[in-house]
Amino acid sequence: MEKIRIKDIAERAGVSVGTVDRVLHNRPNVSKPAREKVEEALKEMNYQPNVYASALAYNKSYVFNMLLPQHESEAYWEEIEQGVKKAIDVRRDFHIDVKLLYYERFNNASFIEKYTECLSSNPNGVIIVPAEIEVTREFTDKLHELQIPFIMLDSYMPDLKPLSFFGQDSFCSGYFAAKMLMLIASNQKEIMLFKQIKDGRVTSKQQVNREVGFRHYMHDHFPNIKITEFCIPFKGTRSEYDSMIKEFFEKHPDVHHCITLNSKAHIIGEYLLRNNIRDIQIMGYDMVAKNAECLRQDSISFLIAQHAYMQGYNCVDSLFKAIVLNKKVDPTNYMPIELLTKENVDFYRRTQL
Repeated sequence: MEKIRIKDIAERAGVSVGTVDRVLHNRPNVSKPAREKVEEALKEMNYQPNVYASALAYNKSYVFNMLLPQHESEAYWEEIEQGVKKAIDVRRDFHIDVKLLYYERFNNASFIEKYTECLSSNPNGVIIVPAEIEVTREFTDKLHELQIPFIMLDSYMPDLKPLSFFGQDSFCSGYFAAKMLMLIASNQKEIMLFKQIKDGRVTSKQQVNREVGFRHYMHDHFPNIKITEFCIPFKGTRSEYDSMIKEFFEKHPDVHHCITLNSKAHIIGEYLLRNNIRDIQIMGYDMVAKNAECLRQDSISFLIAQHAYMQGYNCVDSLFKAIVLNKKVDPTNYMPIELLTKENVDFYRRTQL
């Protein structure tokens, strides 16, 4: 296809090259008749602008803010951050930077402090891992007022009208997890549901919704299997955890299959390996390194991958497309629910960017 020059458009429209340039870049000081002539010429010539070249020509820098929970290393969030860094690197010619703002889970004051810091910096776009819906709404209402586009990650709150969402369908994910666990545990009388809690509750809405899906499947298909919860504190030493795990299995000798709906299956997986216990397995979430190693050594039976790396990458890339390239982005993006075993775990990493 022959390249269409600005000079060609100007000749077709009967206006100056400068007028065409102002219309193409949506700049002021163009009369209505002249703008209409240029737009008609563009339509007749089937002109397709090179949005990448135009964006590069502006030589503008962009700053996005990302609000996410404070976390330990090896966590799901760290993988998301790696994806964010990759997106920044891929789009480095467009001078994009992402500022990470960490808030304390279940602490509304901490979330408010961080979103206030975000608003004061007037970013070009925002990525939000939401807190409770009402305090998140306070933030997103202000973003709408300021016309700052935002993307939601991890927990979907469509009523807040984000530009886009990336994450798993938590209910379906929990339902799927139960179905996969029952492929190897359908003859059991009792299974363990392992939770890590803070202030009496799990640390994400995703886990809550997964548990709803998990229990829904179990209620419908395996109502006679007892689900025994095993809860440990969010912060604890390895020796403290080991003591609690040992006590649980001594009290529940019939438990041979466990599941957790978070990324910490390795806490039990590593205990089983250190103590050479081979007749118990746990299923969990997220392809963090410690989980992957337990999966390879058979103390973890299955992992469900959330493609956290791609979630982080896609959030930044979608803001880039919407803000820098002025393109439409898909409003709802459910990530694949992928089952990992020791046989396919290494291929998961190879398929990432």
